[in-house]
Amino acid sequence: MGFDKPGGPEVLRAETLPVPQPGEDQVLIRVAYAGINRPDVIQRQGFYPAPPGASPIPGLEVAGTVVALGAGVMPEMLGRRVCALVSGGGYAQYCLADAGHCLQLPEAMPFDVAAAIPETLFTVWHNVFQRGWAGDGDTLLVHGGTSGIGTMAIQLAKAFDVMVIATAGSEEKCRAIRDLGADLAINYKTQDFVEEVKAFTKGAGVNVVLDMVSGAYVARNIECLAPDGRHVTIAVLGGLKAEINMATVMRKRLVLTGSTLRPRSDEFKALLTDEIEKHVWPLFEGGTVAPVMDRTFPLEGAGAAHEHMEAGDHIGKIVLAVSGS
Repeated sequence: MGFDKPGGPEVLRAETLPVPQPGEDQVLIRVAYAGINRPDVIQRQGFYPAPPGASPIPGLEVAGTVVALGAGVMPEMLGRRVCALVSGGGYAQYCLADAGHCLQLPEAMPFDVAAAIPETLFTVWHNVFQRGWAGDGDTLLVHGGTSGIGTMAIQLAKAFDVMVIATAGSEEKCRAIRDLGADLAINYKTQDFVEEVKAFTKGAGVNVVLDMVSGAYVARNIECLAPDGRHVTIAVLGGLKAEINMATVMRKRLVLTGSTLRPRSDEFKALLTDEIEKHVWPLFEGGTVAPVMDRTFPLEGAGAAHEHMEAGDHIGKIVLAVSGS
């Protein structure tokens, strides 16, 4: 499923292309399911083009079976059930992935669940734990708590003994956040999250903010941060620019950072995969952490899946069924 020019969900249409051939250190995956992510929507709208060398087809995460190997890939990967972080090409029956960006699936993990993991897992691990240095006893503020990123962040944080405050836009979504283990759920449409954070933490503030909004939220997030707090931005849904009081940043000794995962080097992503496989993947293998599944669409329904995501009513992950199990 690709598109000829940027636009609304209706521009997505089916096309037939040659099956890609794996290059050095790559594998070819017969895709069973592909995950839908907000960057796919932004790419379709024309604001997030594929990086040089990546497939222009949308889709940043897949799950399926390795059916061909490029030079340098260990032969035992052939036939392996995997999920993979990819730089593009996920909305297709076959997708190339770097062998070092694949995670082997436990026998009991279905492909639809596996396809909902890589993008959010890699993003949360890098930004909350590597860039935000979240650790035992810290408190994390997550915006968009029922998004794919939000639901993953809540679960991972709780698994590593981090207290979680999360925001959402309805009472139903706040209940879902609490069910996932969040210590406090804030309805940002009826409550002031700054005041709620101050009250809950007895004025101490939070140690880490995972910000997907940016814009006017940044100054409010800074009010929520404790001394030596870390503010990590991963999306700018609320605007590209923020006005902040730098004296507050200095007084609190804050760290303001952010990242985008897709353009990072293959080497960086391989190192990230190795760390996740060692420290985090056992949580998925044991069932301690699992993606929250919202809805499945057929591959040909990618446009409807984008409409569903843009409507903002989903809780958890949306996936595309490509070739089933």
